[in-house]
Amino acid sequence: MKLDEYEEEVLKAFESGKLMPVASKAELERMREAARATSIKDQRINIRLSTGDLRDIQAKALQQGLPYQTLIASVLHKYVTGRLAEPVNGSQGAVKSDA
Repeated sequence: MKLDEYEEEVLKAFESGKLMPVASKAELERMREAARATSIKDQRINIRLSTGDLRDIQAKALQQGLPYQTLIASVLHKYVTGRLAEPVNGSQGAVKSDA
């Protein structure tokens, strides 16, 4: 496979150790968990959501760099495994998780 000039530059920087990870350990763990939660896809479901809810889910997934189906599966997995908590003290916003 032939690399263009930019790809060659990136490869050299990587091989020389000049590139640093941009994701924190917490972000990497969140991505690993999302991958684990959705790695075995042996069942299919259909659900109906309001247009607004779906748009909000898609926007949050985009912010996290995930497909929205993966985000939905991850949230459901965390809920059924008891790792998703309701907001504390009536605070608003996204639910909190320990991951």
